[in-house]
Amino acid sequence: MRRRFEPAGALRGRVAPPPDKSISHRAALLGAMCDEPVTVENYLYAEDTLSTLDALRSLGAALEPEEDGGLLVRGVGLRTAAPTTGGLLNVRNSGTLLRMLPGWLAGQPGGSWTLDGDESIRRRPVDRVVEPLRGMGARLEAREDRFPPLTVYGAELTAIDYELPVASAQVKSCVLVAALLAEGETSVTEPIPSRDHTERMLRRARVPVTREGRVVRVSPVDEIELERIVVPGDPSSAAFFAAAACLVAGSRIVIEGTALNWTRTGFFRIAARMGAVVVGELEDEPKPEADEEPVGELDVTQAPLEATAVEPDEVPPAIDELPLVALLGCFAEGQTVVRGAGELRVKETDRIAGVVEGLGGLGADIEAIEDGFVVTGGGGLRGGVLDARGDHRMAMLGAVAGLASREGVEVEGIEAAAISYPGFEDQVRALTDA
Repeated sequence: MRRRFEPAGALRGRVAPPPDKSISHRAALLGAMCDEPVTVENYLYAEDTLSTLDALRSLGAALEPEEDGGLLVRGVGLRTAAPTTGGLLNVRNSGTLLRMLPGWLAGQPGGSWTLDGDESIRRRPVDRVVEPLRGMGARLEAREDRFPPLTVYGAELTAIDYELPVASAQVKSCVLVAALLAEGETSVTEPIPSRDHTERMLRRARVPVTREGRVVRVSPVDEIELERIVVPGDPSSAAFFAAAACLVAGSRIVIEGTALNWTRTGFFRIAARMGAVVVGELEDEPKPEADEEPVGELDVTQAPLEATAVEPDEVPPAIDELPLVALLGCFAEGQTVVRGAGELRVKETDRIAGVVEGLGGLGADIEAIEDGFVVTGGGGLRGGVLDARGDHRMAMLGAVAGLASREGVEVEGIEAAAISYPGFEDQVRALTDA
């Protein structure tokens, strides 16, 4: 489906972003591991998170959507995931599910499951979860030992001290979930802090979780207990409208009820450094022992932008929003550089290649480097056609680019936005019509 987004006048209004995708996945997954029912308020009902619900039903959990947007999870307990018919779990396009779920399944002795999905998911590497889970005693098989389909054979697990070669919240979470079922204390060392939603939720479930510097430690438990989880607004989704407000002259928008966790708000810190006016109670540093998600408002106002350099230690808290940094760079004076973002090459698409080709086709002066990109700004964007490549972030990037361009942008594959942001186009219209 192709949709055209015309240049916009000043964007004004309030935006309530959809529920956070990362936290929704984790709430359903950990809820399914509980013996007692768990109420999840403000669950994200989007393509990715519905894949998680379907997979958990196959494992024996009962998941009941509620009229107010909530979800009631009746789990199967930590150690009793049910084998599926034929052993197949369809993750469709969900990379989070593909990488987190094996951590639970690996600790179910006697069971075996095969995780597979669509064409895009079959290009996403799983070797980074295979390695630590094998080290804990599980047996796993993958195509070329690297790609889905991924078959997990449950086993008695033992603790491991694992050092992540690349900062990844999904891989870290996989190992931490497996640690709940392993004998002994497991540690995971991160090169750079990544999003910490799993650790916060595990603490709320009374799991012994500690952090010292870059090292997270988890001890096994007999059961986990969660009664109620409230999912805040998604800062990754909110960032697209914040970027539009940064670029379109005279704009000011207020983002309501969004998560302000330090590990998720890197984009807003980068935008503020570039000159955008971003007002809100952002966490000013990681909170290693926190168990709640901070929530609040952000007030974003357009202002002249200056180029910046995004270094590797800034990448994990902004990983999903780095395409927007490239977009801001098109309008900023000077040269914007992003380094250390090789993880973008193994997202739903190769996002480095997609961003460079997509924005380059709209008139940007942008080039790829091995682990990022370089944008020479000041000229803005002409406009044209951007192919989303089936990637929800690229679809929304194209829409925001159209609002800020001189001639408008046609987005090929705009329907991909529904993977994480149902109603995205309606929200665009609401802000541009205000």
